[in-house]
Amino acid sequence: MKNLIQQLIDEQLQDWELAKSNYAALENIQTKELDLNGHNYKVQFNPTRIASSAAKVDKQSLQARKCFLCSSNLPPQQKGIPFMDKYQILLNPFPIFPKHLTIPNINHTDQLIGGGFEDMLNLAEVIDDYVIFYNGPKCGASAPDHAHFQAGSKGFLPLEKDFNSYAKEPVVELANASLSKLTDEHRSILVIESTQKQAIINLFKTVYDAMEVNEGEAEPMMNLLAWKDKCKWIVCIIIRAKHRPDCFQAEGEKNLLVSPASVDMGGVIITPLEKDFEKITKENIADILKEVSLSAKQCNDLIHRIKLRV
Repeated sequence: MKNLIQQLIDEQLQDWELAKSNYAALENIQTKELDLNGHNYKVQFNPTRIASSAAKVDKQSLQARKCFLCSSNLPPQQKGIPFMDKYQILLNPFPIFPKHLTIPNINHTDQLIGGGFEDMLNLAEVIDDYVIFYNGPKCGASAPDHAHFQAGSKGFLPLEKDFNSYAKEPVVELANASLSKLTDEHRSILVIESTQKQAIINLFKTVYDAMEVNEGEAEPMMNLLAWKDKCKWIVCIIIRAKHRPDCFQAEGEKNLLVSPASVDMGGVIITPLEKDFEKITKENIADILKEVSLSAKQCNDLIHRIKLRV
């Protein structure tokens, strides 16, 4: 599969002008690094991501546009590789990573992780040189009406790259899988680790069932990052409290067009506007992460509920 994906990337970058142009631009894109309490964050000025960052995801807007992940609406130049008879692997033409894939379900079905978590682990196993990520329907997904994952090159996201440098507080163990909490004052992140896929699935369900669901929503608010490290799966559950920070809608100097999704929560802050890239500070990043994340007290309450279920 990895060879097929590399072949797809090579062919798309040769034959599809949009993708070719955007990946070439990515090589010279402006970035800066900021240190936040000993952890590295990258800020990327990426104007091609404006459509995703500023996407209108209310019900009326979604109904008014064609779904850009449905096969019938893909550009004629975009090719894909079938996966598990349920998905197709596509090159993302608006990249953040050196290699950036989008993996939509072949059916137009809502973006919900409940029935697709095992598929996410399968992807992490089959393409183990990528980090697989999932954006909840109100946690950065620009197509919340169509189930999909994304994948990006390993070694790019600080949370994955520097994972072993984070202190972890043990929470519970369940049938050969461990749950811990990352020590991070700006984000609420629970981590599941195991060499056994079914053990990961079982523990994730325990966590999922303990999480609160907001009124009118179909699932708890979260971003997920998953990867395979040798024989072990690692799943980061980034628990959210809010879709977008207040600065997204603010006017004047307070405005920052930052709409956090898995990549941002994983340590790469995407700024599609140059003004925001130039002015964003580590204090801004700290405020944004804390505002959209579950509070420390809420996270501790969740951990208590998880322990009662084990």
